[in-house]
Amino acid sequence: MNLSLFLNNELEKPLDNIIDDGGLCSILRTVACVGDSLSSGEFEAFDENGNKSYHDMFEYSWGQFMARMAGIDVYNFSRGGMTAKEYCESFAQANGFWDEDKAAKAYIIALGVNDVYNAGQAVGSLDDVCIEDYNCNADTFAGHYAKIIQRYKEIQPEAKFFLVTKPRDTRDAKCAEAENMSKLLYDLADAFSNTYVIDLRKYAPVYDEKFYDCFFLGGHMSPAGYYLTAKMIASYIDYIIRHNQNDFKKIGFIGYNG
Repeated sequence: MNLSLFLNNELEKPLDNIIDDGGLCSILRTVACVGDSLSSGEFEAFDENGNKSYHDMFEYSWGQFMARMAGIDVYNFSRGGMTAKEYCESFAQANGFWDEDKAAKAYIIALGVNDVYNAGQAVGSLDDVCIEDYNCNADTFAGHYAKIIQRYKEIQPEAKFFLVTKPRDTRDAKCAEAENMSKLLYDLADAFSNTYVIDLRKYAPVYDEKFYDCFFLGGHMSPAGYYLTAKMIASYIDYIIRHNQNDFKKIGFIGYNG
């Protein structure tokens, strides 16, 4: 047995080893994915008149592919078009996503494109976050995003949080905003305990024309694209766990009331 596959290798980068079975994601057991269309397995379709429609098909989401790989329960706390602001102000409450019976051991948060790119909300910074009282957070992407973490920390204090950056994209005309969002996520990971960054911007393949041709269906991913994303997310989390073994030794006790 090659025990090194389960240990910290200081020379390893997050996506050097792509896993097939979910790897150490299996120890998480329950995971909630907070996100937008790309977390929802959304597909684009056209009718006979060329009108476009959008369909959230959760069984094709990267979260559900990851669930099947790792043999864990993954909840889609997501919807096409979702923003951190809407999630905090109405969506989570309306769907019972703040309910304690839906608490998870880990949360993967993948938001930002609709907030900053489509709604034009300011990215903001850690200065917009009141660590002591999320009700005092500013009305920025930073303020609402942090509030999601803070509210779930109230519900499940020892839960693990994985914050996903936006990948590099040759069609992206707003690289500066994407870089600012990435910096914010690292700042939040430093500010909150049990919080880690899944930096697809730094380590994932560039979304260039070849990538779009293979893994996209219009402006959203194809089934193969969501599967590939699941492999990257699961492999990255496996890497994080292996490189932070002490942080995850007691994960079995998260939410345990026995």
